[in-house]
Amino acid sequence: MKKSKKLPIYAVLFTVLVKFLFFLTHHIQEDALITWRVAQNLLDYGVIGFNGDEKISSSTTHLYMFLSYVFNFIFGKENFIYPLLIFNSVLFGIGSYFLSKLIFKNTWHQAVFIFLFGILPPSIKISILGMEYGLLFFLEMSLLYFGFSKEKKWAFIIFPILILLTRIDTVIFLGIVFLVDVFWVKKIRWLYILGGILGLIILLSFNWLYFHEIVNNTITAKKLTYDKIFTTQENWEYFLLNYGNFWGMVKTPTSINPITISILIFELLAFIIIIRKKENRNIFLWIIFLFGWAKQIIFISQKSYFDWYYWVPQVLLFVPILVLVLEVQTKKKFWMACLIVFYILPMVIFQTIHSIATGNGEWNYRRQIGLYLDKIEKDKTQWIFLEPAGYVPYFSHLKTIDEVGLVDKQVQEEIKKDKKNYKLNTIKNRKPKYLLSYTDLFLGKDADYYKANYTLLKEFRINEHVKSDNEILQKIYQFKPSGTDYNLYIRK
Repeated sequence: MKKSKKLPIYAVLFTVLVKFLFFLTHHIQEDALITWRVAQNLLDYGVIGFNGDEKISSSTTHLYMFLSYVFNFIFGKENFIYPLLIFNSVLFGIGSYFLSKLIFKNTWHQAVFIFLFGILPPSIKISILGMEYGLLFFLEMSLLYFGFSKEKKWAFIIFPILILLTRIDTVIFLGIVFLVDVFWVKKIRWLYILGGILGLIILLSFNWLYFHEIVNNTITAKKLTYDKIFTTQENWEYFLLNYGNFWGMVKTPTSINPITISILIFELLAFIIIIRKKENRNIFLWIIFLFGWAKQIIFISQKSYFDWYYWVPQVLLFVPILVLVLEVQTKKKFWMACLIVFYILPMVIFQTIHSIATGNGEWNYRRQIGLYLDKIEKDKTQWIFLEPAGYVPYFSHLKTIDEVGLVDKQVQEEIKKDKKNYKLNTIKNRKPKYLLSYTDLFLGKDADYYKANYTLLKEFRINEHVKSDNEILQKIYQFKPSGTDYNLYIRK
């Protein structure tokens, strides 16, 4: 009996160990490196910023940035990454353990759920890509487990504060939890409301007092840069090209993705079948299902198509399928076999290929650009103008102006003055020593200026990095190429 009770814990440990294999792919999300550079800037300058002593909220997350700071302080800048990724994986594993306890009584069901849930593509990305979602998932599931299942009063205060300090858009999750709980228990938990209010006060006060802004600079910069009035046709075409982010867990190059449609239908059917039985766990199924839909609909409506926004909703919306199959398979193991053979296994294989290819295109290629600059430029007070602000600034250690304005507010001022020509105006006014561009700047409409003031220093070509002596790696690189050509310019 004691061994049976420990099965879910063993499942967490085993799942974490399995995900360690993905560390070999070096698949790390670009935005994670922005957060880590902010953490190192705090370590070096005592300022939450990106370039020296200038305060700017370049990271989307305060709590995870502070956690990254702690890991940098303990393990050092050269060695902190993998301890932090392991910690993220463990946090996600503990969160999935809490979720399994909320929806299953049988420890075998809990253990199998933890493993299958943990190796879904979004679960792998949450764990290994270095973003804040491992921490966030742990906190959200902890709130549900300790607060709404165990009814610990302290949980209603502590977890909303920590959740909001991790990401401000978690007001969606906290709001859905509140609405479902009120409908379910027919009363208001005032401590939970207090926790949410305190969380918002602390977050907004910190932003205002430290950065003199209400929301993170990243939100302001993206809205300003990407703001565009879309026609109905453009909205539909953009949605078709990106909807693989929302329900399917696999984003394919084609607009019509039958996998996504099939999974969406199965998720809805599984949810309907499960909630027809009146059980206490249904409150948590309603919470995660409504949250998954609310988060996706809100972000879709705001043209937020970055795939990491949808990782947590993706895995939570898949929970009903796992629940249904696990409980049906007690009598008919055929359904479990089908789920594993026709979905789980192909998804893991796909994620493996994706991580190997993306890791090559970013860690083995884009990181090399940063290391090249780090080697040739010893003066780290020099500036570089580029996009995006992840790998190259992190490994070059140069001061950075990014095209979106995530790490430099002056770019936003140029966008407000003249959005059409803001890049050229920024370069003319700031005169960065280096430019890193996707395109050949000597061929565009502003070619005369660039030719007069800059020299092509080096060309970086992704085709040179999609080759390998290993036949399997070579096929993966060609099957799913990842990376972009760059031209590096230096000021005359």
